[in-house]
Amino acid sequence: MTLLSESDEGRTFELLRQTKAPALSPDQLVRLQRAESSASNHQAAILVADDSAELRTIITLTLQSLGYKNLHEAEDGRAALAKLQTQEFDLLVLDIDMPHMDGYDVLAALKKDPARHYLPVIVASGRGDLEAVVRCIELGAEDFLPKPINSVILRARVSASLERKRLRDLERLRLIELRREKELLEIEQTKSEHLLLNVLPASIARRLKEGEETIAERYDDVTVLFADLVDFTSLVGRTDPDELVALLNDLFSRFDRIASRQRLEKIKTVGDCYLAVGGLPEPRADHAEAVADMALEMLTAVTALNRARGTSLRLRIGLSSGPVVAGVIGRQKFAYDLWGASVNLASRMQTSGLPDEVHVSADTATLLEGKFTLKERGAIAFKGMSRVKTFLLGARILPAGANVTH
Repeated sequence: MTLLSESDEGRTFELLRQTKAPALSPDQLVRLQRAESSASNHQAAILVADDSAELRTIITLTLQSLGYKNLHEAEDGRAALAKLQTQEFDLLVLDIDMPHMDGYDVLAALKKDPARHYLPVIVASGRGDLEAVVRCIELGAEDFLPKPINSVILRARVSASLERKRLRDLERLRLIELRREKELLEIEQTKSEHLLLNVLPASIARRLKEGEETIAERYDDVTVLFADLVDFTSLVGRTDPDELVALLNDLFSRFDRIASRQRLEKIKTVGDCYLAVGGLPEPRADHAEAVADMALEMLTAVTALNRARGTSLRLRIGLSSGPVVAGVIGRQKFAYDLWGASVNLASRMQTSGLPDEVHVSADTATLLEGKFTLKERGAIAFKGMSRVKTFLLGARILPAGANVTH
């Protein structure tokens, strides 16, 4: 083990006095490690309070001869408390019988002071009766020495008190650092939870946190939405990459806000394609209506974005309703995804749709009948499927007498 010189030794007392922030700096952590390996207490600040100048000098000289250098004096209890308010000390050597404020009053004041009640106090007094000793200990004194003070005993008592103080200081410093580490851990946990919520529904994220490994469920009644930009490939070829990403981020952020407002789940984006669903993971009877509302709002959002950015984006949207299987795949990068005929049909409704229109399957149209205007488009043949009857979604049908606000 490398021996530390006095100039390099861990300044435990000084370090604690300087630690005002809720955490230790990297330099303070290094010094704390040194302090833990150094038991020397000669850097401690000691205050000697006695109304006798002669006795103060004797105690101070004795401490100096023992190697202590950071020594201070106070002529009575009031002066001692004043110094304690303006300076940090590691030990107080205190007389009892003093004018203005005696040692008992000083001990009582320190006991009530949350910032200084930890300060070790050695009472050095001409009183040697048991009652005085007991009263001092009850008021918080760590030790009691009768006068005249024996230098050997003084050395042992001061050394023991300062060592206990040093160990308490180290514990307090470590608690500061542990508290900071806990705060950092909580911050990281919060970040992880937020990241998880960005890719998973809240109830699914909670189940994963609770240790559930395989999450897969069948939902009988949901509505799936697929949307993509018309002629996106040519847009990529003529647009700066940073500008393109910024444009998609703006567009999809608007879609995310609509999904949140309608209480729908965004599943993912792939390139310029946006996938959302209503009716899971929490089932809801109005899933088709909520998704239809979102689809119409998405068309309005594209118009607003074009106006704001001077672009001419156009959107195709497809909806289909029915059963799906939903679950989490992946171990390091989680993804919540959907599978089933309803998902495939919604995708094909989108790809075969018309620009600036919402293409709706017959199942979805049945759920929306009487609540939205629907225009029959006719039967369309899709690969791997029989001909499917489809519709174009119009505006929501308002109840009779309802006012439209703009």
